[in-house]
Amino acid sequence: MSTLMVSVSGIRGIVGDGLDPNTLVKYVSAYADYCGGKIVVGRDARITGEMVYHLVVGTLIAKGIDVIDIGITPTPTVLLTVNKEGASGGIAISASHNPNEWNALKLLNNKGEFMFPEEHKEYIDMLETSDNYVSWEKLGKLTVDNSALQKHINAVLEMKYIDVEAIRKRKFKVLLDSVNGAGVYVMPQLLREFGCEVIEYDCEKTGVFTRKPEPLPENLIGTMEAVKEHKVDLAIVVDPDVDRLVLITEKGEPFGEENTITQSVKFVLSKEKGSAVVNLSTTRAVDDVAKAYGCEVFRSPVGEANVVKKMKEVNAIIGGEGSGGVIFPELHYGRDALVGTAIILQHLLEFDGTLSELKSELPEYHIAKAKIEVGSKNTDEVIKNLELKYFDENINTLDGLRIDFDDHWVHFRKSNTEPIIRCIVEAKTEKRANELIEKYFAELG
Repeated sequence: MSTLMVSVSGIRGIVGDGLDPNTLVKYVSAYADYCGGKIVVGRDARITGEMVYHLVVGTLIAKGIDVIDIGITPTPTVLLTVNKEGASGGIAISASHNPNEWNALKLLNNKGEFMFPEEHKEYIDMLETSDNYVSWEKLGKLTVDNSALQKHINAVLEMKYIDVEAIRKRKFKVLLDSVNGAGVYVMPQLLREFGCEVIEYDCEKTGVFTRKPEPLPENLIGTMEAVKEHKVDLAIVVDPDVDRLVLITEKGEPFGEENTITQSVKFVLSKEKGSAVVNLSTTRAVDDVAKAYGCEVFRSPVGEANVVKKMKEVNAIIGGEGSGGVIFPELHYGRDALVGTAIILQHLLEFDGTLSELKSELPEYHIAKAKIEVGSKNTDEVIKNLELKYFDENINTLDGLRIDFDDHWVHFRKSNTEPIIRCIVEAKTEKRANELIEKYFAELG
């Protein structure tokens, strides 16, 4: 069975087992028809990127589309460049945190944002009629732009609330783990622009991940040991395409993915009153810090495009997801680890304490997750039955079923590819979260 996955998040698969040249040409050709104009192309550092890049660019040119090639860059750099260049679209060639054998096309709209569901549907509808190409004299042109990374860095340095000179004087000592991905090409320079002493860890330009690339604590054991060995102020960890930011405290302990967005919301709302948006699976700590500043939090279905859509609806000034994704719309509407890095450095500077001390001042919650197999049962019916059972509670059905209780919340979401239901529970203690997972597991059994 092919590994190819097609969704609003992009076209993703294992190279040679689903993501093959014919597939890439088919989907890129339809995207060219959808955009109809100049397209920005960037890629992460993984070793299949060059092959995919040539197929993508060749197809676009054959469709008569002009291409701006910005090279190996973070996904958020592609978003920012589409916006700055007034392009008709953008393709980030990256499978994000997937292992080495995966790659993907992340497709953007003309605003430098991931396609909204209705845009994605319009694009997919073009697949059957997109096998037409232009004659030789109408071929598109390729332009190479080597300035995109520096422009991204400059934009981050110029963010409001960020006092670059003050951060430089603080001289933070930072361990950087870029998992040999696109972060290697930009994060060391960004940190040095902020006056940091940088210890580079897994920062080689090989594009080969030496560990599982998703920045989860269980994959960062070596990084946490290196933090203690080098006695740094903090570690900054990014995923292969640099849209997620994960932090490690000076003690070599996880700061917590959910706390990345919590502290970012706290910092921004402390500067300016406004609303925040996070998805339905993100920590309640965001609501707590917003409430302390008299601000409101809105929830969206899971997925970056859904968060951005809601942010635009409510004119939010900060948003993101609990996976370490920070969205600061003043710069662009996309998760951006460079933006998150600037915010945490400024926050730490003003806090005038350690990262572990900053963490201790954030609301404390614990999340437990489980995948529950439902066998031959209809997943929609299973979730509907839960909704009926808890109808008198505070429920949200925008994306599966989320139920908010006084002491915890639970979120049930069906998988689109397997007969399973994903269950996420958050409570005040790890013990309570695990107990509740067991309770809901039994209810679904």
